[in-house]
Amino acid sequence: MKNKSSKNLILASASPRRLDLLKQIHLVPSEIIPADIDETEAKGELPKDLALRLALEKARAIRQKYSDAYILAADTVVACGRRILPKTEKEDEALKCLNLLSGRRHRVYGGIALISPDGHERSRLVTTMVQMKKLTRQDITDYLDSKEWDGKAGGYAIQGLASSFIKTISGSYSNVVGLSLYDTMQLLQGSGYTKLGQ
Repeated sequence: MKNKSSKNLILASASPRRLDLLKQIHLVPSEIIPADIDETEAKGELPKDLALRLALEKARAIRQKYSDAYILAADTVVACGRRILPKTEKEDEALKCLNLLSGRRHRVYGGIALISPDGHERSRLVTTMVQMKKLTRQDITDYLDSKEWDGKAGGYAIQGLASSFIKTISGSYSNVVGLSLYDTMQLLQGSGYTKLGQ
């Protein structure tokens, strides 16, 4: 199955946050097709390498069926040092992440990959440093009750209740949400992509 126009942009992501971010800059994908890949980290794999590898693998997986479109994919990895934090699905996982991040700085790595219709691959790794305040027991209880941690890398979403936990941020804010808009546009423009109607 192939797209009709090389101007079509496919977002290879199931993340509603990434779609919302793209809409902020008036960039609406023609299709949203999540890539079903194994996201398990390789033994000894560094957090930054994992983010970039998964973004590329997602884009390549969708490219196999949609070779005439621009394929945009991304992955977000939250790390404390070399330790990769999970995308939390259970409350006890979120609790462990919050306790680990409390009062500490951590990095958020965003891997972005773009494959253009001619098959050329472009990718970028974006790094943002985040400093979280020392969390009180009540902070953690309230956050766990909010359920905002569900499915989030590192057990928190910076655009929600956890925004009140963030002391400082160095780098791209949208990268922490799920997709650096600056770097995404640089990749798209560098590949010759233009919005439909332009």
